[in-house]
Amino acid sequence: MTRRLLVTGATGSLGRRVMARAAAAGFQPVGASLSASELRLDIRDPADVRRVIADVRPDAIVHTAAGRDRDDWPATADGAANVALAAAGIRLVHVSSDAIFSGRHGEYDEDALPDPIYPYGAAKAAAETAVRAIDPGAAIVRTSIIMGDGRGAHEILTHDLIAGRVGGALFTDEIRKPVHVDDLADALLELAGGDYAGVLNVAGPDAISRYDLGVLVARRDGLDAAAIPAASLAGRGLARPADLRLVTARAVGLLSVRLRGAREFVRAERR
Repeated sequence: MTRRLLVTGATGSLGRRVMARAAAAGFQPVGASLSASELRLDIRDPADVRRVIADVRPDAIVHTAAGRDRDDWPATADGAANVALAAAGIRLVHVSSDAIFSGRHGEYDEDALPDPIYPYGAAKAAAETAVRAIDPGAAIVRTSIIMGDGRGAHEILTHDLIAGRVGGALFTDEIRKPVHVDDLADALLELAGGDYAGVLNVAGPDAISRYDLGVLVARRDGLDAAAIPAASLAGRGLARPADLRLVTARAVGLLSVRLRGAREFVRAERR
């Protein structure tokens, strides 16, 4: 029997891919977001969240929505709590982030405790805390840079930097483990159909700097990689985590989806 799936943040890059791939995983997807014309959802409003969930009556929820602004605590933190409260008795998969960590320890497994150093990370850490307290059976997926369809934030930023549309630079010492948006979407759907409870790190195997990742994107898209401004976090005094490497051994052993590395999937998509 086809199960009904509610996807919050369905107009975002990740939400769109979850929607597009849901049928193959045995779900009938229903998308909702703040900007949706058909099913509008303001996760900051507890009554609105209750209304949408009552109307959709989903068998599972994949919560990809967060604040449009990275400092939007009401959407990112309070919104996650609102969804978890309204989803009582419904399978919930919540998308979290490596941003909850300071980067001081390099590698982070599922037992690592959040120690955020900037507002977005603090909001995502608070969201995790709320979801775990409200629904101990929920799956909480910590992930990293999401890309692969050209619409990821890092892909857009790389294009904008090369074109001179924005200022700034990509840091050579800011390390992440990017994940392909399709791999992450498939992992979320697999978890939505299962009963895994607690934190699960879902990221790619390649630890790579934001600058080197930008170079891969530029070469894939036929752009001049030499035009990417490079800089170092060291000595700049920025409240940004430098080295965030999610340990993914548990996900690799648990999930059927293969989590590809950035060097593999970016080169495979070369135009």
